[in-house]
Amino acid sequence: MGVTGPPGPVMDRDEVDRALARLGAEHEAIETSLLALQDHAGRRLLEGAELSGTTKERWTSAEASITLLWAYFDAYSDALRDARGIRSRRRWSSREDLSELTELLRGECVTVAGSATATANAPTLHGTGRLSQAYSLAGLVERMNELYATSLDMVVTADAVWSALPARIDLLAAELQRTRQLAHSVGVRPGEHPAGDDLEHITRTLTALRERVISDPLAFWLPAQGSSAPGGGRPDTTVYDREARALEDVRREIDAVLTVRQDAEARLLKLRDLLSRADRTLAEARSARGEVLAKIAASEVPAVSGPPTALQEQLSTAAEYRRHAQWHRLSPLLESLEAKAEDELMRARESLTAVTQPLAVRAELRGRLDAYKAKVARHGLAEDPLLIERYDAARRMLWSAPCDLRVAEQAVLRYQQAAAEFFGSPRVPGQAGPSDRRGDY
Repeated sequence: MGVTGPPGPVMDRDEVDRALARLGAEHEAIETSLLALQDHAGRRLLEGAELSGTTKERWTSAEASITLLWAYFDAYSDALRDARGIRSRRRWSSREDLSELTELLRGECVTVAGSATATANAPTLHGTGRLSQAYSLAGLVERMNELYATSLDMVVTADAVWSALPARIDLLAAELQRTRQLAHSVGVRPGEHPAGDDLEHITRTLTALRERVISDPLAFWLPAQGSSAPGGGRPDTTVYDREARALEDVRREIDAVLTVRQDAEARLLKLRDLLSRADRTLAEARSARGEVLAKIAASEVPAVSGPPTALQEQLSTAAEYRRHAQWHRLSPLLESLEAKAEDELMRARESLTAVTQPLAVRAELRGRLDAYKAKVARHGLAEDPLLIERYDAARRMLWSAPCDLRVAEQAVLRYQQAAAEFFGSPRVPGQAGPSDRRGDY
């Protein structure tokens, strides 16, 4: 290594000693960092993995960078050793020694030769067309820091993804397997139930996700915005999170099927009771309609529908599903039947109420007539001929069949009017003429 003259003023002995001390400390720090990188678990995993995609490309570059790092470090170590050898020649270095040390410590006198492969793949030497390059010691340290940062970032990033995602995927896969077994036990199978198809899709997705995470971990890394620290960011768990939510949805669906299996008999009994009550109510309405048509004249009586045969058929289907343990089919059918059975019972009750309304009107008129008769008796007017005549006329109409409610109501009003005149009361509301109640029955 020839001396062409020191770059700038020649360093004195104190400056040389301080520079050597600083460079020695940097040497120890760099060596420690390189050894840590060499032993890093992520680097060992990268060396043994079958990589693909972005990770394969970046690991090729990182390997070249690590190879250059060691070449640079060896060159740096040799230059530092040479400088220390010159300084140790004599206690008080000569002018020539100081000039040589100045050139060595400050000049670009460290030439680093790298392999063609490493040089081609190194991120900052690629395209220079040179297999060697001269550096100052300070420049060499800066260059090593750059290569170390990029290499460490790649190793730490891959290790972070491998440490986070595969284990979580395995745990979710184990949960998926338990869910599949539970689903199979309750009849939730692919092609027969949507939840079974979902389980198959989740299984395929998780298998493909794990394979890709293992081969291309960098594809699942989200760098932190504005961060330059190695490994700044976090693993991208978007796909994993989506499949975890989908599995939870399937679990809820299977839980619903399990609930159906556990209380299916009770729900079926309740449905049978609801439909039986609806059937009995409709039968009562049909019987009441015949009575109304026989006992009440000039009344419009609504027709009564037949028993809910369609619901009975669906109930028989539900019982078949239960016998054959087809819980995934029984669950939606029971939910539909429960709503329809409640509606059917309500409709039957409304039909009975509509059919029996004329009888209720007749009963109300009878009650009103008897109440006025009792009031007349309390006033000592029970033997009055006019009141007896009008009472008998109203009673014959109300207790005869068929009963004309309109005429009977007029008779009751006439009796009330006569009684009110005897009591000295004001006219009974509506006594000017019978009200038309056809809209009521």
